[in-house]
Amino acid sequence: MTVKTRFAPSPTGFLHIGGVRTALFAWLYAKRHGGTFVLRIEDTDRERSTEEAIQVILDGMEWLKLRPDDGPLYQTDRFERYRDVVEHLIDQGHAYRCYCSKEELDEMRAAQRARGEKPRYDGRCRDRREPVPGVDPVIRFRNPDEGTVVVEDDVHGSVEFHNEELDDVVLMRSDGIPTYNFSVVVDDMDMEITHVIRGDDHLNN
Repeated sequence: MTVKTRFAPSPTGFLHIGGVRTALFAWLYAKRHGGTFVLRIEDTDRERSTEEAIQVILDGMEWLKLRPDDGPLYQTDRFERYRDVVEHLIDQGHAYRCYCSKEELDEMRAAQRARGEKPRYDGRCRDRREPVPGVDPVIRFRNPDEGTVVVEDDVHGSVEFHNEELDDVVLMRSDGIPTYNFSVVVDDMDMEITHVIRGDDHLNN
């Protein structure tokens, strides 16, 4: 296996010490194992992403001499790919269109909290076939109701997440913009990233 790592900052602010540490570790790991280091700019948040922040990232990487073997690559150049994957997931029954309003979702979560339950989407749009006139839906992942997701982590070993505790996460917003968690997975798959180096707080992502 050829090691391939990535540093994938979001240009919504300036490069901070935590990001620098992640970039350094990812670069070192790739070099230590004769692999490839990729720089990917995760700029799907169009409202908060700025050209100034992108340039700061690029300048910082150059100043640190952390030169990528591939990139910089930009998520905004891959929107068509994300849409193709979403349509494939819908066709395969692994994703669906959700027409719930913010008010409906707030009421649902409030009722769950009142019952002492963990707030999560209850799947009410999973089997909806007819569109709601005048409503642009989000696309949700149809999470399995049973079983576990196992992550093989080089630090913690095998980490299990029970599917009944997981949500039907949103893959694409109503404006057609992919969510962070979805685009990251598609990119890592397409770019054949073998090792993701992040903080522990991102493990359940």
